[in-house]
Amino acid sequence: MRMQAWNLVYLVGLIIYIGIRGVFGGRTKRNEKVVSRVNAVDRALVALVFVGSIVLPVLYLSTPWLAFADYRLPVFIPWCGLAAMVIALGLFWRAHIDLGLNWSITLEMRKSHELIEHGVYRHIRHPMYAAIFLFALAQGFLLQNWLAGWVGLVTVALLYLVRTPREEKMMCEFFGESYRDYMGRTGRLFPRL
Repeated sequence: MRMQAWNLVYLVGLIIYIGIRGVFGGRTKRNEKVVSRVNAVDRALVALVFVGSIVLPVLYLSTPWLAFADYRLPVFIPWCGLAAMVIALGLFWRAHIDLGLNWSITLEMRKSHELIEHGVYRHIRHPMYAAIFLFALAQGFLLQNWLAGWVGLVTVALLYLVRTPREEKMMCEFFGESYRDYMGRTGRLFPRL
């Protein structure tokens, strides 16, 4: 197993990331769904993100199979990865807290679903995607391997580009003018200036 310092940092971050998802996924599992826009494309995209963000890094850390794609980064880059990971995990946790029982890994609306406009959602409509992008960037900076490091960022970008327009359309249909007003006040991934 490749347990160099930066690989270990990544592994600890991944465990925390999965732990956050597990806790909040368990809390929302029993909430009744009233709208579901899950389709084969959405499932395939989530599966691709799983491969790029979990399967390939675990293969890299536990086998020599991906060694052909190794490379070296300047010494300061992994430190940037650590900073990105800490920010990503904090934002990821906060976004889950603010969403509460409204969270879903797929395109679904829950019974008694509320439009969340407080906490990190006050300025950003998609802080969870922002956190996932930061985590994928940290993955690339910490795992110095072209496949294990960067495929996660590519798959997250693909998920974001395909899913976000569908998600925002669903929110507009469900919340109407309230969501359109919210869109006008907030940025997608970064606060609006």
